Amino acid sequence: MAKRKANSSMFKKFFESEKSSGLTLIAFTILSLLLANSSIQHAYIEFWELPFAGMKIEHWVNDGLMAIFFLLVGLELKREFLVGELSSLKKATLPIFSALGGMLIPAGIFVYMNLGKPTVSGFGIPMATDIAFALGALSLLGNRVPLSVKVFLTALAVIDDLGAIVVIGVFYTKTIFWLNFAIAVGIFAGLLVLNKLKVKSLWIYIPLGICMWYFMLHSGIHATISGVLLAIVIPTFSKSGSTSPANRLQHKLHYPVSFIILPLFALVNTAIDIGPTWDKALFEEVSLGIILGLVIGKPIGIFIFTWLSIRLKLADKPKGTTWSQLFGVGILGGIGFTMSIFVTILAFTDAEIITDSKFAILISSLLAGLIGFIWLKFSFKNPTKPSRSIKK
Repeated sequence: MAKRKANSSMFKKFFESEKSSGLTLIAFTILSLLLANSSIQHAYIEFWELPFAGMKIEHWVNDGLMAIFFLLVGLELKREFLVGELSSLKKATLPIFSALGGMLIPAGIFVYMNLGKPTVSGFGIPMATDIAFALGALSLLGNRVPLSVKVFLTALAVIDDLGAIVVIGVFYTKTIFWLNFAIAVGIFAGLLVLNKLKVKSLWIYIPLGICMWYFMLHSGIHATISGVLLAIVIPTFSKSGSTSPANRLQHKLHYPVSFIILPLFALVNTAIDIGPTWDKALFEEVSLGIILGLVIGKPIGIFIFTWLSIRLKLADKPKGTTWSQLFGVGILGGIGFTMSIFVTILAFTDAEIITDSKFAILISSLLAGLIGFIWLKFSFKNPTKPSRSIKK
């Protein structure tokens, strides 16, 4: 019991600075939009496209630094699945079903809006949830948010993004370099062996993790998955009285990720030049598919699959939550941003369609964040007694 409480306490620490981190993300997003539409827009946008050590700066941020973010989230979820809030089989099952609904329904809406057109290839755009912005929006509600809601949204968003990565690998990866992929898988297998042998030095795991990231990057598979894979093999065991390697690494990564990596990511991916015909672009089929998919499809899909999995006794309802709060989490799931923009670049080749899609993603994410924040604010302000019908 003491171990369980300690791990739940560590999960709470993960969100300690999420409010200030969320505000930082919003501030940097606004700054980036202003710069991208100012007199220095060309210099600003071109800066992120400058080559550095073999890749563009934007790729170093999106493919390199964001792998560290996924490593941090993976470490948190790993602990929760092992000894924390997601250790129950039914509790762990819930975010999987919820994420599935949050992918299928938005994709279906997009396909319906773009059926028979070349833009139907963008069906994967509204399938993803941006972890950073979703958690940032939730953190603005402060301590009134139950731990179970934070854990549910985190698990949902990670599983959702991992699902999006699978979709990218299957539908958007044009060429897979099998040798590099095999080497990356081989390194992962070696790390698993080290874990089984109870090797606990981070100075062994991290360099090998960087090698795995390098070969994954050059395999055609999205490189950020290497962060999650590395989190899986980082040891959670420790000698009596000492902190585990996973906990030590999580503690060291928290602030750099929250206040350096995520703000940089916001700067890179919101450098969008908003054209004079932006209002007309929002009513194009591809934009409507994105907006309706993220703002309407996401909460409906997440909520329906959540409700069904609980009613069918496949999963447990998060402790201390109401149906209204779970629907609010689904609304925040409509904050696509990161992976949605990434899929856009893979799905389309037309520069105008890419720009319009990015703007639609930005509008959708803003709407989902605002509506979700307002919905949850009232849900937590006037909570109802959670249903006990599931308890035996």
